[in-house]
Amino acid sequence: MNTKLTLTMEQSVIEKAKKYAKSRNRSLSDLIENYLKALTNNDAVEYDSLSSSVQALRGAFEEPKGFDYQKELTNQLCEKYLDK
Repeated sequence: MNTKLTLTMEQSVIEKAKKYAKSRNRSLSDLIENYLKALTNNDAVEYDSLSSSVQALRGAFEEPKGFDYQKELTNQLCEKYLDK
């Protein structure tokens, strides 16, 4: 169930965040929700222990429906090492 949340912050932060979300074809609500999920996930790696590059990427990728990680990894490794 989705519930409305009102946040108060600097206008410049909101404008930059909206541009960031739009450039990634995502809504600002989606970005904030995923960020909060990551913060509150007890199984997640401590955010502070991640490099700044990895921190910047968190929440930027949404896995396509039906994506098979193992199959894709196998294909990429075969292509890299066997198709030379």
